[in-house]
Amino acid sequence: MSEQRVIRPTPISGFPEWLPEIRSVEQRWLDHIRAGFERYGFASIETPSVENLDVLMAKGETSKEVYTLHRVQEEDGDDSEARLGLHFDLTVPFARYVAQHFNELAFPFKRYQIQRVWRGERPQEGRYREFTQCDIDVINVDGVPLHFDAEMPRVVHEVLAGLDLPAWTLSINNRKVLQGFYEGLGISDPLAVIRAVDKLHKIGDDGVRQILTEEGLSAGQIDSCLELARIKGADRSVVEQVAKLGAESGLLSQGLEELAFVLDSLSDLPEGSVVADLSIARGLDYYTGTVYEAAFDDDPGYGSIVAGGRYENLAGQFIRRNLPGVGISIGLTRIFAKLAAEDRLPAGRTCPTDVLVVVPSDERREEALRTGALLRGRGFNTEVFHQASKVGKQLQYASKKGIPFVWFPPFDDGRPHEVKDMATGEQGEADPALWERPAS
Repeated sequence: MSEQRVIRPTPISGFPEWLPEIRSVEQRWLDHIRAGFERYGFASIETPSVENLDVLMAKGETSKEVYTLHRVQEEDGDDSEARLGLHFDLTVPFARYVAQHFNELAFPFKRYQIQRVWRGERPQEGRYREFTQCDIDVINVDGVPLHFDAEMPRVVHEVLAGLDLPAWTLSINNRKVLQGFYEGLGISDPLAVIRAVDKLHKIGDDGVRQILTEEGLSAGQIDSCLELARIKGADRSVVEQVAKLGAESGLLSQGLEELAFVLDSLSDLPEGSVVADLSIARGLDYYTGTVYEAAFDDDPGYGSIVAGGRYENLAGQFIRRNLPGVGISIGLTRIFAKLAAEDRLPAGRTCPTDVLVVVPSDERREEALRTGALLRGRGFNTEVFHQASKVGKQLQYASKKGIPFVWFPPFDDGRPHEVKDMATGEQGEADPALWERPAS
């Protein structure tokens, strides 16, 4: 017999995986986020992990990030799967979904989507090749009321406030402010400037200045662009600060009105939790109005933990209807991985079992199985030990897995049912039809 080749198990960079006690915390977070989205009337959908490449390309310059789908052994001449790619976000699949099911949906359509996505970029702290996004979006026919732009950060604030995270701030801007301001300065390609300004937090003033110089902007135009990016504020005072810079355009006025409306609508949130930051651009070209970005206060370089914005016609690329939308996404994996690495997560259980039922002997297995079924029927997660081992071994198993209670069905000597609290060591008589877990 030939010796079996041993394949060494090694982690794959950029593809996180958790031990059970960490995964159980992630599951609780997911349940919390899901409940928060549903409180605001967002309905759950799920789209396939793969989309046609022409659908994925609808978002702009993203081809370098897309993982394409191939079989290890493909049939000659069959290139059908080469047109498929793993989705790198949830917004583009959602837009396709709305267009495809347009006649079956009620508008405005409010949906949430919690799924894994894949991006072929270099793994580093805060950036992963596979990660979970938690998105909410609203799409409507012809127009999305501006109050939805204010609802997005409110939902996210309420959800994240319940997860006991390190301090974070949600920054808001409006692409119309940026584009209108640049147009007011006489800049011919405002989108190129927006893409450059979006790099400000990574490359600083000098880096942005160099890019804009290469774009052909004058020193005065560049100074004005950087002055705009320095404006921050928690209320409509930002409008006055922009006006002092002197640029004027109809688009700029419209963007400032929309930004002020959103800030006014969120004025009841805790001070400092939401601010207008006119350096926030969101580099993707399909954003057209309000944009959002959040980061940890003590580690802004870690990357955004929340992002999103308004888009005018992403879904309309798939159907002859005007279908604007607005959405926001929580980067669950980015948040969760940071707290896990820093040992800042709440304690989790290594397994969901509430009660382990001991098997005293092979002859008493049926009694143990009946006891387990009765406890499960009453809502307790219950395991029955897999064999009639020594009681000490069964207790050791429960201890290692963190199972809080061990149940002893009647032994051959006729003793009654008993339950042991593994935390306190107390053990006493109990009826499986009546027993209640002690209050912690």
